[in-house]
Amino acid sequence: MSLLRSTLLATALVLPLTAPAVWAETPDGILVVAQNIDDIVAIDPAQAYEFTSGELVTNIYDRLVQYDAEDPTVMAAGLATEWAIDADAKTITFTLRDGVSFHSGNPVTTADVVGSLARVIKLNLTPAFILTQLGWTPENVEQMVTADDTTVTIKYDGEFSPAFVMNVLASRPASIVDMKTVMENEVDGDMGNAWLNENSAGTGPFSLQSYRPAELVRLNANPDYFKGAPKVKSVIVQHVAEAATQQLLLESGDVDMAKNLTPDQIAGMSGDALKVETFPQAAVHFLSFNQKTESLTPPAIWEASRYLVDYEGMTSTIIAGQMEVHQAFWPKGFPGSYDETPFSYDPEKAKAILAEAGIETPITVTLDVINAAPFTDMAQSLQASFADAGINFEILPGTGAQVITKYRDRTHQAMLLYWGPDFMDPHSNAKAFAYNSDNSDGNYAATTTWRNAWAVPDELNELTKSALTEADPEKRLAMYQDLQQKVQETSPIIIMFQASYQVAMDSGVTGYVNGATSDFVFYRLVEKN
Repeated sequence: MSLLRSTLLATALVLPLTAPAVWAETPDGILVVAQNIDDIVAIDPAQAYEFTSGELVTNIYDRLVQYDAEDPTVMAAGLATEWAIDADAKTITFTLRDGVSFHSGNPVTTADVVGSLARVIKLNLTPAFILTQLGWTPENVEQMVTADDTTVTIKYDGEFSPAFVMNVLASRPASIVDMKTVMENEVDGDMGNAWLNENSAGTGPFSLQSYRPAELVRLNANPDYFKGAPKVKSVIVQHVAEAATQQLLLESGDVDMAKNLTPDQIAGMSGDALKVETFPQAAVHFLSFNQKTESLTPPAIWEASRYLVDYEGMTSTIIAGQMEVHQAFWPKGFPGSYDETPFSYDPEKAKAILAEAGIETPITVTLDVINAAPFTDMAQSLQASFADAGINFEILPGTGAQVITKYRDRTHQAMLLYWGPDFMDPHSNAKAFAYNSDNSDGNYAATTTWRNAWAVPDELNELTKSALTEADPEKRLAMYQDLQQKVQETSPIIIMFQASYQVAMDSGVTGYVNGATSDFVFYRLVEKN
C-alpha cells in the first residue's frame, strides 16, 4: 500500500493500541468515514452554521423536540416528552423527560433548557436569528423562557403559527447544553464558546472524543442514550479533501464510507463489496431573472422559460444522481411540499408563448454561474436549449463568493443558483420565494425575490403572512401548497431541480440516515456486518 494510505490511516484511527501500517478492513465497532470537513468553523450549537457542523451538532446534542433517525420527516419528542400549546396566549409548555443526563453525568434540568436558549440570544452569533424570530432579545429572553422543576414555558411575540414555533425550537441553535460544565469553562465572558468549539456538552447518542481541524473528528457512543445506545462504538470522520483519495480508501477497505465522490466515480463503481445510497436533499436549484433588466420583465419570458429547460435531459446525463426534477420551492419529502411537475422541454410551445405576447427575439442575456461542476455544465445546457427560442445566454462564470456578491447587489441579469432552508418549516422558503413587501434598493433582504428585484404581488405577500399565522396544521400546509402552485405558475424564478446526495459505502454498512439537510445526518442506527 502507498505511503499516503498508511499515513491517512495512522492519523484517522487513533486507537488505544498501536495501529498496524495497513488495515485490510476497518476495526469492528468503528465506522470510519472519508469526508471533506474543512468547512467547520464552529461546533458550539450557538455558533455552528456550516454543513459538517450541522452533522456534528445533531449527533452530539438533543433539543426539546427534534427530527430523528427513525423518520427524519416527522417531528418527535426529544428532551421533552409532551407539550401543551396555547395559541391565544402564544405560549408552549414542555414537560421535561425524566432521568436524562449529559455526557458529563450531570442531570438535565429545566435550568439547562432556559440557560441554553438564553445563551444563544446573548452570544448573538450567526444562527441566533432563527430564535430571535420569536421576539426574543438579550433583555427579555429570560422572561420569555421560564421554568419550574419539571416544565419549561416558552413565550413568543409575533403572529406565528405554533407549528412554525415548534420548527424553530427543533432547529440547531435550540440544542440543549450542559450549562454547569459550559460555564465552568467560560473565558472572558464568552459563556464557554471557545471551549465548546473544541469539546462537547450534550446528551446526544455520541460525545465528541477529539476534534482536530481539517484533520479528523472522533465521536464516541453514549451507552446511556435515552433512545438506546448506538450500534457502533465510535465514528471517525477523517478529512479527505480529494475525491480520488476517498475512492481509493473505500475500495481498499480502509474506510467504510466515502461522502464526496463525483458522479463519474459513482457511475464507475462495480462489484458486490460496495453500494451507493441516494438521499433527497432540501436544496432547490433555480434559474432567475433580475427584474431590473427591462427585457426580462414580461411574464411571457418567465412562462416560456419554464418550457425551455431540458429537465429530463440534464437529470439523465450531467446531473444524474445529483438532482431530480422538482418545480416548487419547498422540497419533496417534507409536509407541505407541492410535487407536481407540469413543465417539460417544449421549445415550440415556448416560441408560441413569446410570439403571442409580442416578444421580439433574439434576446441576449448574461447568465452568472458558479465556476464548478455541475453548475457550468447546467449553464451550457440552458444556453443550448434557450437558444432554440431565441433567448441567448452569455455565460459569466465566477467563484461562489463573486456570484453570490453580485446576486446580493442585484447587478446580475440571469442567475443559476440554489437555495436551502435555514430550518425545516415551509415559511423558511416561502419567505424566500413568495414574499417581498418592500422592493426598494435600500431594503436589503436575504431572499430570492428581493435579490431578483421582483415586487411580489400583494396576493402572494398576504398569503405568505396568512400561512405563517395559521393555527390549524393541516390547513396551514394546504396554504403552502397553494402558494407554491401560484409561484410555480408566474414568477421570474424558475425552480427546476431538487438536490440529491449520494454516499458510497461498504455493502455491510446499514442504518445510515441522511435526511434533507446536514442537520438530519444520523449515525445512531448504523451497523457494520
